[in-house]
Amino acid sequence: MSRLSEKVVIITGAASGMGESFARLFVEEGAKVVLTDINEEKGQKVAEELGENALFVKHDVANKDDWQVVVDKTENTFGPITGLVNNAGIVGPNDIPLEDLKDEDFNNVIAINQYSVFKGMQTVVKSMKKANGGSIVNISSTAGLVGSVNVTPYVTTKFAVTGMTKAAALEFAEYNIRVNSVHPGGIKTNIDVFDAVKKATPLGRIAEPEEVSYLILYLISDESTFSTGSEFVVDGGFTAQ
Repeated sequence: MSRLSEKVVIITGAASGMGESFARLFVEEGAKVVLTDINEEKGQKVAEELGENALFVKHDVANKDDWQVVVDKTENTFGPITGLVNNAGIVGPNDIPLEDLKDEDFNNVIAINQYSVFKGMQTVVKSMKKANGGSIVNISSTAGLVGSVNVTPYVTTKFAVTGMTKAAALEFAEYNIRVNSVHPGGIKTNIDVFDAVKKATPLGRIAEPEEVSYLILYLISDESTFSTGSEFVVDGGFTAQ
């Protein structure tokens, strides 16, 4: 039996990178998946390749109205939502000291990495209640567990995601809605990975997106029904040092 049969899952940032990897695995495991992204051309192509159990919706995750459109289209196409993976994100300005940051750069990272997670969780709850429960996975980072130099906006948002996850897990528990955060280290995606991260990783390499996908699969599936409010780390030992 497929691990995600009868699951209806929204994945943001699903046109490429980790999000695309999640979507491909989820459809393979029996889920109905709505892929969202601002890149319409790539997102539509992935959804078409995945077939009738996949739908692409163009989506600016920092736009609250877009979130309602995504939820409505998901319900109208596949039924009540049982899973949400808040994956979309940006690093923002790299290697810029805090004292030199521009307000607009900081606020843009907040909107995409932090506000979108809040708005996504808020918007899907009503649908998950209809489904009598669900699982939300918020993609944070090792930067949501330890500090990093000259990427203050990114670190700020990823720590915020960790905190929001715990708060939401407590609020949603009575509805059988679980909320967990996942903290990848260096992953081969479209987001730049510094060589220093690779060198500092005990396993001595950068991970493939698929090495995160199976953890997300576990958390969205019914195999993880007693896991909520927790941080799951996939970093090759980076934060163990």
